[in-house]
Amino acid sequence: MSITIKTAEDIAGMRVACRLASEVLDYIAPHIKPGITTAEIDRLGAECMASQGTVSATIGYQPPGYPPYPGHLCTSVNHVVCHGIPNDKPLKKGDVVNVDVTVITPEGWYGDNSRMYMVGECSIAARRLSQLTFESMWLGIQQVKPGNTLGDIGHAIQRFAEGHGLSVVREFCGHGIGKKFHEEPQILHYGKPGQGTVLEAGMVFTIEPMLNLGKRDIKELGKDGWTIVTKDHSLSAQWEHTLVVTPTGYEVMTLSAGSPALPEFVTTTCC
Repeated sequence: MSITIKTAEDIAGMRVACRLASEVLDYIAPHIKPGITTAEIDRLGAECMASQGTVSATIGYQPPGYPPYPGHLCTSVNHVVCHGIPNDKPLKKGDVVNVDVTVITPEGWYGDNSRMYMVGECSIAARRLSQLTFESMWLGIQQVKPGNTLGDIGHAIQRFAEGHGLSVVREFCGHGIGKKFHEEPQILHYGKPGQGTVLEAGMVFTIEPMLNLGKRDIKELGKDGWTIVTKDHSLSAQWEHTLVVTPTGYEVMTLSAGSPALPEFVTTTCC
C-alpha cells in the first residue's frame, strides 16, 4: 500500500478533525478524579463528540481477527499499554490513565490523539514515566522534515527512552491517517538513523510512543480481544499527536486550548 500525500485542501480538513479530537481530551480532563469510572469518561467523550457533530472512530471498529471495539475511546489504566476498554471500575488516587480519542468529521476526516492523566496525587515514578514519554514523543516530532527518514524518528525516541532506563513497546506503532483510520506509513518508535521511508511534504501520520517502566514485553489481558498489558505488570505510558510534514518541517495538528505545555526544548509546534 502506498503513502497518500495530502493536498492543501486535505490538510485543511485534517486540521479541523485533529483540533476537535484534542478538544475531546480538553472536555474530559476536569472530570478525571478519584472515583470516576472509565465508562463515565467514555460517556463524557461521546457527549463531547455529539456536541461537535463528530463521531467516534473506535466504537464498532473491527479489524480482521478482532471483535468489534465497544468504546467511544480507549482508556488504558496503569499497566495497560493500549486499547483498554472502558468499564465500571472506579479510578483511585495514584492511578494513571491514557485516554485515546479518534474522531471522524462529517466530511470524513479522522483526527487521532491521546494524553496521560494523573488521578489525584501519583507516585514520582508514574509522573516521571508520563513526562519522559511526553518528551520522547516531542523528540520524535522534531525529527520530522522533508529528507529525514522514519528511522530518524524512531531512533530519537528509542535513544531517549532507553537512556532514561525505560523500554519501548515494539508491537504497536504510529500510522498514517486521513480519510481512513490507519494508512501507510507505519511509524515505529525505535530504529536507526537514515533508515526507512524518506519523509515528504504532505505526509500525515501519528507519533504515539508507548514506554514501560519495566521490560518491553507485553501480552493480551483476558479474552476481550483488545486489552494489552505489560508482562511484568510495570506501569506503561503513551502520548500521541497527529502531524503533517510541511515543506520546511512539521505542523502538529492535534493541539487545542487545553493541550499540555510544550517541553522546554520545543520552541514551535509548526515549522
